[in-house]
Amino acid sequence: MAPQTATPNTPKQDLTVEQKLQKLRELYADAPELGKAALKNGLPMLTEELAAAGRAQTAGRIGARQGKVSELTVFLPFVKGGAKRLRGLLQLLEGNFRAADAVGTVHDMRFVFVDNDTKLLFATAYDGDFDPYIDDFAAKIPNAMDLWLCNFEGYPGMRNPTAAADWIAKHQIAAEAWYVNSPNLTAAETRRLERVGTAVEDLLDKIG
Repeated sequence: MAPQTATPNTPKQDLTVEQKLQKLRELYADAPELGKAALKNGLPMLTEELAAAGRAQTAGRIGARQGKVSELTVFLPFVKGGAKRLRGLLQLLEGNFRAADAVGTVHDMRFVFVDNDTKLLFATAYDGDFDPYIDDFAAKIPNAMDLWLCNFEGYPGMRNPTAAADWIAKHQIAAEAWYVNSPNLTAAETRRLERVGTAVEDLLDKIG
């Protein structure tokens, strides 16, 4: 799959709910019977979704953003031996990404080896816009970034954040659609709410 750097699709004009529904009917006119039935039976919820205000924004030069949270998806080609090194590193880490915690703006990360270990699908959600996000990694955890990104073709090193950002953007694929459960909560705010919830539960346990 070749990387694409197109921005997410946005409607060329504002459409009414009925116009959107009509377009859906046209799109699904030749769908399998299962799809036609789903469209008919799911019409009430679909109507609500189509009537809601659009949540899609831009994360800067590329990628989608909803509220405070942005998405990044890249396909990266491995150098020789890169897949073996990175897989070994990830397995040894056992899901412990203290470096990402140190940056503080990362919501999640996924590392998926594809095409017979010739490419990596990396996807993440983060706070803010694309370029400041990369600058933050360069300032706070350049060694951690170089440790895993050195395994890919053409990677310039995180100590050159402008070149690194350009390289990442070159391999990035903008999401066609993307859902965020709590778009107005940053990673730090989510962790704070988690701590508050834990403290309240502990207090209730003591009282009970």
